[in-house]
Amino acid sequence: MRLSIDRRTGLVGGVVAVVATAAAMFSLLPSNAGAATTVVLDGVSVSVPYGGTQVVTVNRSSGTYANVRFWQKTDGRWTQKFMTTKGRIGSGGLVARDKRKQGTSTTPMGTFSLMSTFGRYAKTSTQKLSHRKITSDAYWVQDNNSAYYNRYRLKSQGGFRYWLPASDVNSSERLAAYPTQYEYAVVIKYNYDKPVRYRGAGIFLHVNGSGATGGCVSVPRWMMKEYFSLLDPTKKPVIAIGA
Repeated sequence: MRLSIDRRTGLVGGVVAVVATAAAMFSLLPSNAGAATTVVLDGVSVSVPYGGTQVVTVNRSSGTYANVRFWQKTDGRWTQKFMTTKGRIGSGGLVARDKRKQGTSTTPMGTFSLMSTFGRYAKTSTQKLSHRKITSDAYWVQDNNSAYYNRYRLKSQGGFRYWLPASDVNSSERLAAYPTQYEYAVVIKYNYDKPVRYRGAGIFLHVNGSGATGGCVSVPRWMMKEYFSLLDPTKKPVIAIGA
C-alpha cells in the first residue's frame, strides 16, 4: 500500500482508507447481532441465544408430569427430534425463577443454558459438553454460608458443611447417593453466575426416579443417553421450562 500524508489533517491517507473501509463493513452488520431471539416451541417461550440451534422444552402437562421435547434448528427451521410424555418436575410444581426458595422442591421457569454433564461413567468419545465422573465424595454445595454455593465440590476440598443432615436447609447433596437419577445428569445453569443464597442450588436434567423431583427436571434414561451424545456447546443448548 502506498501511503500519503494529507496536508490538511496530517493523517496518513492509506490508514484513513483502511479505517473507512472497516467502518463501512461494520455498518453492514445487523443491529441485533449477538442478541437473543424469542421463539415459541410446544407452547413454551424460549429465549434462544444468538447462534443457538439446540433446545429442550419442558411443558407441564398435569400435576408434576411434563412433555419434554428436543429441538434442533436446521436451515432456519426448528424441528422436533424426539419427545416424552413421562418427564417429571418438582413436587412443589413450577415457580418464577426469581421467586424460588431453597427447600421448596419447586422447579424454576424460564430459559437456562445446559452447561455441563456429570454421571457414573467417564466421558465418552461422543460427548461434547464438559463432563465429570462422580466419586463417593462428590457433592453439589447447597450450604448458604459457603463460598462454593451452587458448585460441584469434593468433600476432601472442604469449604462447606457436608456433615449437615438432609433435614437442614444448608445440607449439600452427595451425588453418589442417587445412582439411578445421576447415572446421567446435565447441569442447568440456574442461579449460577451470581448465585443468590436461599434461592436454590443443584437444578439438573437427569434420569427419572420413582416420582416427582426435588426441583430438577427428569426424563427416561434413554432420553438422557441421547442428550449426552447430542448436546454440543458450539450449538449453545438451552432448556426452556414453562406451563
